[in-house]
Amino acid sequence: MFKKLIKNIAISAVIVPVIAGSALAAYPDKPIKMLIGYAPGSSTDIVGRMVANDLSIALKQPIIVENRGGAAGSLAADAVAKSIPDGYTILFAQNGLAINVAANPKLPFNGQKDLLPVVGVAATPHILIVNNNSNAKNVAELIAMLKAEPGKLSFGSSGIGNSDHMAGELFLATTGTQAIHIPYKGGSPAATDLVGGQIDFYFAGMPVGLPLYKGEKVRALAVTSKARFSGAPELVAIQEAGVKGYEMALWQGMFVPSGTPNNIVHALNNSVLKVLDTPEMKERFQKAGVQIAPMNTQQFTDLYNTEIARWKVVIEKSKIKLD
Repeated sequence: MFKKLIKNIAISAVIVPVIAGSALAAYPDKPIKMLIGYAPGSSTDIVGRMVANDLSIALKQPIIVENRGGAAGSLAADAVAKSIPDGYTILFAQNGLAINVAANPKLPFNGQKDLLPVVGVAATPHILIVNNNSNAKNVAELIAMLKAEPGKLSFGSSGIGNSDHMAGELFLATTGTQAIHIPYKGGSPAATDLVGGQIDFYFAGMPVGLPLYKGEKVRALAVTSKARFSGAPELVAIQEAGVKGYEMALWQGMFVPSGTPNNIVHALNNSVLKVLDTPEMKERFQKAGVQIAPMNTQQFTDLYNTEIARWKVVIEKSKIKLD
């Protein structure tokens, strides 16, 4: 399961060997573009911009962040996959990419051949939130409401096939319930409608949902990790609330086009891992409710490929519709 994949990451994310000075000196020598396939203010956007800010300082070059939303992040992924493999166009993505690759064989790019995982950054549970006026005070009551009115309640997501969408679909499949999926163009608008009562529940990313919960703008029922989340230890895990076998995390990391020279991949990997290891970044991640999970290139590649295989099985078995 996901937890087993990352349990040793913190101690095994070894910095790869330093590249010869002459090779590193040539990269980067101009601004870098980072594409994020989700709307500004989404969980992946928040984390990606934090990384871009400190990485630009470490590399001594501007990193220009461009939000190119749509198709569950695939528009941005496609643009990066087809870009020149010179390290000047990078993708900051989440596990929605692996889900999309698993579910859609007709993507305009090959998710395992055209993109190269560089470095893993975070692996954070979602937070299950409802409106403050909801009759659901806990997970059991939400399940009871769903069973009482099959297909009547609605849940939001940042887009079809994204991690928050699949967290909801996995919950419905595991509990044997039905609900209407309402996709949005990002996590922030989904959360806004949850606060306003337009949707009934939402498996929000922590950077979006945790501040709303802490600010008492929504009611939080649980987190999607196997165990409780350190950023909100008072909240039960969904498994703890009685939904056996349920586990979901939002992982995020960096990709480049396949064919990018090894020295550039190593330079990006080294720099990001060093940035993640600073007290300043750790503090910012903690405040944002993000669980840092540094992964070197091999570890992140293993996670990416394992997640693709996992979701192929889940989607087929659960007959989850992603169209």
